[in-house]
Amino acid sequence: MSNPNLKENKVKRAFLVPFRGIVKAISKTWYVKSQYKYITKHKLNLKDPKRYTEKLQYLRLFVYPKNPLVSQCAGRVGVRKYINKRGFADKLIPIYGIFDRFDDIDFDKLPDQFAMKCSHACAFNFICLDKSQINKKELKKKFDKWLKTDYGKMTCEPHYSPIKPQIIIEKLMLENGKLPTEYKIHVFNGKARSMYVVTSRGVDIRYNNYYIDWTPFDGSQFNGWKKTDYELKRPDHWDDMVEMSEILAKPFPFVRVDLYNINGKIYFSEMTFTPAKGTLILDDDKCDFEMGEWLDISEFTNAK
Repeated sequence: MSNPNLKENKVKRAFLVPFRGIVKAISKTWYVKSQYKYITKHKLNLKDPKRYTEKLQYLRLFVYPKNPLVSQCAGRVGVRKYINKRGFADKLIPIYGIFDRFDDIDFDKLPDQFAMKCSHACAFNFICLDKSQINKKELKKKFDKWLKTDYGKMTCEPHYSPIKPQIIIEKLMLENGKLPTEYKIHVFNGKARSMYVVTSRGVDIRYNNYYIDWTPFDGSQFNGWKKTDYELKRPDHWDDMVEMSEILAKPFPFVRVDLYNINGKIYFSEMTFTPAKGTLILDDDKCDFEMGEWLDISEFTNAK
């Protein structure tokens, strides 16, 4: 989704884009610092990070790439094993199969509606609402390209690179015939502190930010996204959703746990360790520091 808060110099961008790969190859840290400055307009302090977004960059560069459990849980296939191990197998979305190649998929055995996702990346997805309308040639071309992409290298989020590229096909989760509301819970050092709720997905998408007690946290709205013009209701079993997110997040300094709550039943969606690569433009810059206080990474920064 485009970011209306990002004020770009198109001439400068056109000049710099061809050199991104070279900069990444020379120094990931240099690239991340440049990217962070370009998007947020803030100088990235990695020696003594204070902001939430700065600490995400530190984790992105120096911590999460060294943690195999992060790579496992960032992958759509590997995380299912983790969810099962943590005792939440009943919260997993049913799947129709996991495939190494597009050509291995027997579409005749799939239902009319389903969701196809690459295991190793964000946004490499296809939502099928009517199987009879699929252009398999074009879909194959898209997934073949995605499967060959080193997403971690492309986005400079190295924890994605070890994930085996596969295609996972899930049951398409709908609520009253529409894509369900998504609850994205931010867990800092094992404690759920805030979240945002995504509604009207695929139609007129909206993002509402709250503290974990459902007090509005509007200042943490980011990247120019808009909220609803009405207040959202806390879903049934909300306390169970918070408890689940904290159990899943316990081994990590920070992770966002995404859940659905469809007619009172909780489903797991995914875990994201560096949301938007940490390059967030918050509506209120003070919130960047507030969330930064929630995230303690001193065990890593002091060890350097």
